[in-house]
Amino acid sequence: MSDEQISLPSLILIVVIGGLVVRYLFFSPSTPTAQQPRDAASAARTREAAVERIQQMFPQLDRRTILWDLQRNGGSISATTERVLSGRMETPPVSFQPPSPPRSPANAAARSQQQKPAVPKSTEPDLITRYNLQSRVSESSAGGAVGTSDSTDAKGKAWSSNRDERQSALQRRRDEMIIAARRKMEAKIAAERAGAATQ
Repeated sequence: MSDEQISLPSLILIVVIGGLVVRYLFFSPSTPTAQQPRDAASAARTREAAVERIQQMFPQLDRRTILWDLQRNGGSISATTERVLSGRMETPPVSFQPPSPPRSPANAAARSQQQKPAVPKSTEPDLITRYNLQSRVSESSAGGAVGTSDSTDAKGKAWSSNRDERQSALQRRRDEMIIAARRKMEAKIAAERAGAATQ
C-alpha cells in the first residue's frame, strides 16, 4: 500500500497548479484597463479618430450616422464598416444629438487653410512628357493620321510566354493609347474652335 500513497510535496504541487488554473480561467479580467480611455478628452479624441477613419473609407456617410452606429456597437470601427458594406446602416433617430467635434489647434489651422484661396499646385507633367513620346507625336502629326496599331495588332495577337516581350508589347500599347487620346483631344479642340469661329 505504500506504493499507492501520494507524497505531501506532490499533493501541494497539484493544489497550487489547480488554484492557478482556476484563477486564470475564472478570475482574470476580461478587458485590460490600458485600452479604456482615462478621461473624457481622450474618449472624445478616440471617438473622433474613429469617425474620421470611417469617413475616409465611406465619404458618403455623414458624421451623425457614423456616431450613432459607433455608439450602438461600443465604438467598434470594424463592426460599423461591416454594417456599411452589408447595407445595414440605420439612420439615427431624431432624438439622437451627437457631441460636437472637439476644437483643437490642428482643426483650426486646417479650417483657416481651407478658407484661404487655393494656391495652384505644381502640375504633373503630361503623359507625353512623362513617357518620352514627343518624337512619336511629331512623327504621327507629320505622317498624318496613319497609326502603327495595325502593324502591332498583326504582330502581337498572341500572348507571349517571354516576360520581356509581354512588357514591351504592353508598353507599346500604352504609348499608342496615349497618342490616340491626344489625337482625339486635338480633334475635339479643333472642332470647338471651328464651331466658335463660325458663330
